[in-house]
Amino acid sequence: MKPVIYVTRKVPDEVLQPYQDLFEWRMWEKEDVPVPRDVLLREVASADGVLCLLTETVDREFLAAGKNLKIVANMAVGYDNIDVEAAHEHGVVVTNTPDVLTETTADLTFALMMATARRLIEAADYIREGKWEYWTPYLLAGSDIHGKTIGIVGMGRIGEAVARRAKGFGMSILYHNRSRKENVERELGADYRDFPELLQEADFIISLTPLTKQTSKMFNQEAFNMMKSSAIFVNASRGGTVDEQALYDALTNNDIRAAGLDVFVNEPISPEHPLVELENVVCLPHIGSASAATRTEMLELCLDNLKAVVNGYDAITPVK
Repeated sequence: MKPVIYVTRKVPDEVLQPYQDLFEWRMWEKEDVPVPRDVLLREVASADGVLCLLTETVDREFLAAGKNLKIVANMAVGYDNIDVEAAHEHGVVVTNTPDVLTETTADLTFALMMATARRLIEAADYIREGKWEYWTPYLLAGSDIHGKTIGIVGMGRIGEAVARRAKGFGMSILYHNRSRKENVERELGADYRDFPELLQEADFIISLTPLTKQTSKMFNQEAFNMMKSSAIFVNASRGGTVDEQALYDALTNNDIRAAGLDVFVNEPISPEHPLVELENVVCLPHIGSASAATRTEMLELCLDNLKAVVNGYDAITPVK
């Protein structure tokens, strides 16, 4: 019998084609709607492997249902949707998709910073709404990026890629991380700062840290109060790293200038979300790695991990 693989969202046939003869495939056939929890638990009961997204919670209930489960391949770098400790207790391998999305996510992060600083969404809407009647000296004047100081919180692979882009803009680079990164300091001239020091000095604060117990709501009222009133905050990591009410208050009280957000505490958000309604906020629907080429590479890495583990080999990118 072929191993049974359950895929929690519709995947293009051309991506699955090279693996068609290896597995018995089962799939949630909707692309834009997450699989209901009851369906997920029913399907995992007979699965040897699951390819899931961040929208699926892999907890003890899920793992108890998966009697034959050998691997959960998460189509993301982050895995805060998975109880990794419980998975290991059940003998289930967890994998993620590092590296393949690094440069694409760094592109988006830097683009979000630029769009926020230069008020690009506001400017585009200004034309669409028929407001552009005259040119004036300070029409939609934003903030410069070149020559400013960027503070990166979370200097992992994506953080390093963002730092390389910042260097090309002549920015001074500060970073905060669990450990010092000598290669970043040596190659990019980045300077390490304690978290409060970085918040006080940086013109742009970029959150690229994983969501953990330690980083949950690390960007809170106290943190925003430490930032310059001209600071721009960008979050391309996880929504849970931010106290959204504190961010809203900081923006409406002019404690910081603007924010660019690709992630939120509860996703998806509605158009009525308080942060969406602010003109000095650019909101995106969690599209950090969303280029067609990168998403395909992520899927292929998940499939290669599934192939390896169900056949008794080591995972390519295991989460320890």
